[in-house]
Amino acid sequence: MRTGPNGAKIKMHGREPVPTVQWRKEEKMERRVVITGLGAITPIGNSVDEFWRGIKKGECGINQIKNFDTTGFKVKLAGEVKDFNPDEIFGRREVRRMDKFSQFAVVAAREAWKDSGLNKENEDMTKVGVIVGSGIGGLETIEKDNKSFVEKGPDRVSPMYIPMSISNMAAGNVAIDIGAKGESISMVTACASGTHCIGESFRMIKHGYQDIVIAGGTEASVTPTGIAGFTNIKALTLATDRNRASIPFDKERSGFVMAEGAGILILEELEHAKARGAKIYAELVGYGATSDSYHITSPAPEGEGGARAMKLAMEDANILPEQITYINAHGTSTHLNDSCETSAIKTALGEWSRKVMISSTKGNTGHLLGAAGGVEAIVCAKAIEDDFIPPTINYKIPDEECDLDIVPNEGRNVKINYAMSNSLGFGGHNATIIFKKYEK
Repeated sequence: MRTGPNGAKIKMHGREPVPTVQWRKEEKMERRVVITGLGAITPIGNSVDEFWRGIKKGECGINQIKNFDTTGFKVKLAGEVKDFNPDEIFGRREVRRMDKFSQFAVVAAREAWKDSGLNKENEDMTKVGVIVGSGIGGLETIEKDNKSFVEKGPDRVSPMYIPMSISNMAAGNVAIDIGAKGESISMVTACASGTHCIGESFRMIKHGYQDIVIAGGTEASVTPTGIAGFTNIKALTLATDRNRASIPFDKERSGFVMAEGAGILILEELEHAKARGAKIYAELVGYGATSDSYHITSPAPEGEGGARAMKLAMEDANILPEQITYINAHGTSTHLNDSCETSAIKTALGEWSRKVMISSTKGNTGHLLGAAGGVEAIVCAKAIEDDFIPPTINYKIPDEECDLDIVPNEGRNVKINYAMSNSLGFGGHNATIIFKKYEK
């Protein structure tokens, strides 16, 4: 027996010392996390400025599907990205190496990185991580190469099929493009993917594993099988009026509208951001994640899992319900989601649920699936910056099951101290993040 550091007793086994106690790491102080960059590709704008302008104006980006011929399809509407020319952005050679979901992620990440003012020449890029998720991944590539396989045989499947289609490649391509050499991972939790990515990035910085994380979600599933699959599971609306298709919390809601795009944020440790004089949009202060453990597509009764995620996020942020000014709801425009999320908000916030302002911006964009949480986190950051509550557009008929203040049709100029964003995914995945107006 001999004594090691800090007086720990070490047994000798042959020539190698075997510690009898574990060496304890020094406890790290929890660090503050702020948002210093934003990037977006959406159905209402291919930059954050365009997107936010569209939100404030109440624009609807839902239109007739142009990505493919919808003859024979029951669903004709989607929230497609417009005026996106990848050949001009990447060049033809590179486009043939990246599925559209990765292209969206890289373009949004470039905007966010530029917006942040970060310069990789001045940074330790081993402390820059990437957590970017997608619910489905490269569905367009999967469809194309499956067709080649069926019609022409296995030798005609592209060698790029796998690296273009797998869901982690958005994160991989972003890391390569930016030069980020820290932890690079992808969260896949269906429609909660983007929010989980942001929440886990928050924890990574908070506990000292990274100084900067490029975080968010991306999706490009407005494809024949994407639309057919969600139609046949009866998740999509069959509405033909673009202004009455995605209508969250409205009594006539009948399903969501598929959409595509990406939302990427630069999360940064506060002192690091201050040291370089960065612009700070908001502070990220709380994160909660739960599982319904109930059903593969339906939420738990009364939104029990979502309520727990909200409560955990508030506990993490160390705030009371009445401190929350605004909730960006998951608000998909399906009957079960909107009624269950309403119940969840009532459970989590109690009496304050009657006073908090709530909206779903999916009326503007449609449902971006795995990218929704990233795009809606941008909404929260910009809402805090501008002290503006976005409206729930195209709302006409109140539903007694969704009887909270959903800010119908017209936005409000209100000082926002805390904003909450909810995301719920198939499989019973629930995630909530909370933003705070930054105070020095």
